[in-house]
Amino acid sequence: MAGTGLVAGEVVVDALPYFDQGYEAPGVREAAAALVEEETRRYRPTKNYLSYLTAPDYSAFETDIMRNEFERLAARQPIELLSMKRYELPAPSSGQKNDITAWQECVNNSMAQLEHQAVRIENLELMSQHGCNAWKVYNENLVHMIEHAQKELQKLRKHIQDLNWQRKNMQLSAGSKLREMESKKSYHETVDDSLTIIRNNADSSRDDSEVRSTGCFSKVGYPW
Repeated sequence: MAGTGLVAGEVVVDALPYFDQGYEAPGVREAAAALVEEETRRYRPTKNYLSYLTAPDYSAFETDIMRNEFERLAARQPIELLSMKRYELPAPSSGQKNDITAWQECVNNSMAQLEHQAVRIENLELMSQHGCNAWKVYNENLVHMIEHAQKELQKLRKHIQDLNWQRKNMQLSAGSKLREMESKKSYHETVDDSLTIIRNNADSSRDDSEVRSTGCFSKVGYPW
């Protein structure tokens, strides 16, 4: 049955899967496969069948770091190893033993390394004091999020189940009405029966008129 407000050529297939029978009957699956194959033969998409869509922008979310990494992968270059030079503490070379500038750079590097270690110690102390509670709060938040997601999932499943039950009840009701209508006489059969009755009545009236005109009823004791 063609639906209203549809694109030209589209058809709404009215099916009652909860009521209809015979899907597993021999030949049904083959017939459906034949219809699908026929449709695929008639539908021959061209190379530009997506021309009505806008061109995709694959680099919309790329950053410079991502772009450089993609280029490295495309060139099959090995990944650059993490440089540990900033954590080294080299002494001045043998040729710079008397160079004050070289020693000053070494001292500055030592101070930077010492400050870095001091910051690491402070972070460890903060984590030892507050890390446990922070993880507990984080885990509690995760538990609340999981419980909320599970409740939403249960609501969605219940909605799906209610919808399926509603569809099943509607289809069973429609199927019962269809079966009741099929069990009754069709419209054409009813019209034919009515015409037959009218014709028989007309024949009976004509015969009655002929009998009256000939006076045959008086022979059998009728009052005419």
